[in-house]
Amino acid sequence: MTTNKLANTARRLLPANQFARSVSVLAGGTASGQVIVVAASPILTRLYTPEEFGVLAIFASLLGILGVIASLRYDLAIPLPEKEQEAVDLTALSLLVALTVSLITAVVVIPFGASIAIAFNVPMLGDYIWLLPLGLFLMGAYQVFTNWAVRKKAFPVIAKTKVTQSFSMVVVQIAGHGVGPLALVVGRIFGQAIGISRLATNTIRDFRLLNARFDYNGIIKAAVRYRSFPIYSSWSGLLSTGGPQVPPILFSLFYGASAAGTYYLAHRVIALPLTVIGGSISNVYMPDAVQALRENRLRSAVEKVHATLSHIAMPPAVTLFLIAPDIFTLAFGENWAQAGEIVRWLTPMLFFQFVVSPLSRTFTVMERQRLGLSLHVILFALRMLAIVIPTWASLRFTTTVFWYSMASCIGYIAFAYGTSKIAKSRFSLNIKDWFLSFLVGLALNIFLFIYYLSGSITLFFLGVSVFITAILVGFFYRNLATKP
Repeated sequence: MTTNKLANTARRLLPANQFARSVSVLAGGTASGQVIVVAASPILTRLYTPEEFGVLAIFASLLGILGVIASLRYDLAIPLPEKEQEAVDLTALSLLVALTVSLITAVVVIPFGASIAIAFNVPMLGDYIWLLPLGLFLMGAYQVFTNWAVRKKAFPVIAKTKVTQSFSMVVVQIAGHGVGPLALVVGRIFGQAIGISRLATNTIRDFRLLNARFDYNGIIKAAVRYRSFPIYSSWSGLLSTGGPQVPPILFSLFYGASAAGTYYLAHRVIALPLTVIGGSISNVYMPDAVQALRENRLRSAVEKVHATLSHIAMPPAVTLFLIAPDIFTLAFGENWAQAGEIVRWLTPMLFFQFVVSPLSRTFTVMERQRLGLSLHVILFALRMLAIVIPTWASLRFTTTVFWYSMASCIGYIAFAYGTSKIAKSRFSLNIKDWFLSFLVGLALNIFLFIYYLSGSITLFFLGVSVFITAILVGFFYRNLATKP
């Protein structure tokens, strides 16, 4: 009885608007998973060295880059068809492609694993890179089943997998620390496998209810009908994911495995305050945008979500810029102080990424993948130049991170402009609104800012800052819960 009362109370606390309600469910699951990862990080940083984190960083980067095209992006098309059988054919096609890509990867990685590890300047990786094809297939399958769940708007199920994935991963990584980097890598893969089981069970149940059949001709027709996804979206996804995933690889090449591990930890932790809601909105926005396009209201949907995300992101960005170095030193120890400085310079990039990335699904909804690919090429080129040129000029590691962040901001602004054009909406990057939001965030953190300038930040003011930021985010998030 008590459990039912708690569940009913939780439901009443969710926004009444269906879009915001779905975002809240997904954000809650994603946030819980990220909290687990972040909470475990101070333990992991005392069990593993930056060099060992460097092994995980390169493995995770390779998995992230290849994983985004594991099913050649056919999985993104699953929410689109009106006919259920066509969606079933796309699901089967996506799984077959993911299996094929994984087998091809195994043929390349297993014989040449040691050479690949040496090429990346992380020789230790050679002992574990054979796990990459397995991780790739599991990641591809998870994406396929997730997009089926998105089609069915089964957001609570997706949210639960986020929690089980994170919990399983950190348990393996902490319990297996005695075997070194192997536990970090296996934990990453094991968490992915745990997340698949629930989604796969629900997908099979849905197929049975639909009396779905796997039709060879239907699969071929789906592959042809949605061929723009592997031709354009796969490259767009590769470039989009490559932007944040390639830096650890390049940092390892130019600055060593320790730099890669430091960057990996910084980026892993910063994902919590700035991308939890954004990642959830990406999944919820997709089916909502499809419906909005059919009802000829996509323009208002894009403008509302874009403006709201801008206001939500600014207060955490201001706070994080001020406190990141101190909080990292306090939480992870002196060996990881540099990670806090990296987070500070990555904050502008994460702000733009938070605002722009969810709405990049508009290119998929409107099947304008070619334009999306062009913008991804520009973003990727800017990011790579921002790493290679400072490195060539022998600049410090943190300086290179700064220029990488600035180049990313320019690329995301171009993306926002492209999104507004195809949706025929006004250019949502309203600098005036952002500046006012920045002033509000700074004003309410005025004591923290004074202490920051004096060079002495106490735990009390850190806590006050986080509390104020949470209030601001909640205030701006209310706009998402009201209909346009």
